[in-house]
Amino acid sequence: MMSELRANIHPNAKIGENVTIEPFSTVYGDVEIGDGTWIGPNVTIMDGARIGKNCKIFPGAVISAIPQDLKYGGEETHAIIGYNTTIRECVTINKGTKDKWKTEVGSNCLLMAYVHVAHDCIVGNNVILANCVTLAGHLQIEDHAILEGLVAVQQFIRIGAHSFIAGGTLVRKNVPPYVKAAREPISYVGVNSIGLRRRGFSDDDVKRIEDIYRHVYVLHENPNKGVKAAEEAIDQSPFKEEILEFIRSSERGVMRGAS
Repeated sequence: MMSELRANIHPNAKIGENVTIEPFSTVYGDVEIGDGTWIGPNVTIMDGARIGKNCKIFPGAVISAIPQDLKYGGEETHAIIGYNTTIRECVTINKGTKDKWKTEVGSNCLLMAYVHVAHDCIVGNNVILANCVTLAGHLQIEDHAILEGLVAVQQFIRIGAHSFIAGGTLVRKNVPPYVKAAREPISYVGVNSIGLRRRGFSDDDVKRIEDIYRHVYVLHENPNKGVKAAEEAIDQSPFKEEILEFIRSSERGVMRGAS
């Protein structure tokens, strides 16, 4: 372990090999930090933090502070961060409550400056949260989603894999996978075709996804009616099952279609 003497590290903290902890950072006792991780200056890592290997945490970040939830009763919960994740300046990630007992950010994620991840959020792998994204509690963001700057997400929302949400959007409804979302109120504005192709999806894959959403959002004003139409008109595929099941299971409803 590499550590500056001016850092405050509790003797009970479990620190991996080749970890750097810069001056004026504080690491509490119930903390685990994986090999190769870099903790910048003026970082606070509180009880319940579980940080994976090869992460980078920049100045001003606070990891695993207690939830900003008046129902929190001091239960022992965690804030979990996967491997190779970068957490930029002044990010706050609160630990969980007895709802999920954890807040989790996956591997290979990028959380830009001033992002807030509230209690009981589950953020998947390869997710990008740009500057000042704010996540309320109890929500789920699936793999490869990208949220641009100043996006604010209401509690209990689910954001599907490979989706893209434009900057400044207020997210009050679930966002299905593979789409682009924008406007006020949040609306479908197309399939995230550029992002999908960058990640290796074939032109045929993208066309299948576009055909499904054409029925769900373009040909029908009501997504539930669009789901029924897509069930009949679209050939079976993993994309069809994933998308339609996401919409069917969205108790809080999905975002509106393009107008």
